[in-house]
Amino acid sequence: MQRAVLITGSSSGIGLAAAMALHQRGYHVFAACRKKEDVERMNQLGMQGIQLDLDDSMSVQSAAELVLSLTGGRLYGLFNNGGFGLYGELQSISRQQLERQFSTNLFGTHELTLRLLPSMLKSGEGRIIQTSSVLGFISTAGRGAYAASKHALEGWSDALRLELFGTGLHVSLIEPGPITTNFTQNVEQAQTGKTVSNPGIAKRFTLTPEDVVPKIIHALESPTPKLRYRVTMVTHVMALMKRLLPSRCLDALLRKN
Repeated sequence: MQRAVLITGSSSGIGLAAAMALHQRGYHVFAACRKKEDVERMNQLGMQGIQLDLDDSMSVQSAAELVLSLTGGRLYGLFNNGGFGLYGELQSISRQQLERQFSTNLFGTHELTLRLLPSMLKSGEGRIIQTSSVLGFISTAGRGAYAASKHALEGWSDALRLELFGTGLHVSLIEPGPITTNFTQNVEQAQTGKTVSNPGIAKRFTLTPEDVVPKIIHALESPTPKLRYRVTMVTHVMALMKRLLPSRCLDALLRKN
């Protein structure tokens, strides 16, 4: 039986690369996008386009119901990849802006997962994967709102993994680091005239969305998927530094970059 996978944030970057690769691999791919034109593009590419705005509870409910209907309640994989970045010093970010950052990056993911989870539990097998970030375990000046949402996503994912132990469902996190996508161009800057940009050194270690795909495939298909998949050199190095360096030393390093 063809396995069905729902991927959020499929219009570009990691989501699109994953959707294309899994479609070619024989999966029934439900490619969720926020814009109607992107949904139609997914249909033209041979996948099942689904309209989904994670910041809209009604949209989440409609998308979940449609996926369950089209799969007969047999969804195998959920790749929670959708999200956006809000950059700027925390003192410049309003409560409403922070709520919207969490609404898309965490609350929408939570609601979508909970609407799909009962049918996945009935199947007794499945995979739930989240796209986190190197900012899911460190934080930097100017990226506090985004980092907070990804830290929360990591904590949520860890708890979900523990709660689903023994059900046949596995939960994994993807921690990419610098990837050549439209994410940076689409970042919402909270401070006019004070743009937060990635440090120049990150460009030396930037990979492509296609470099993330093998990690996603392993998380979907391995009998023992990893809890975390670190993709770029930046993510691996920062994870090591986080573990080994005193916090003040790490702070000094992050202030420099």
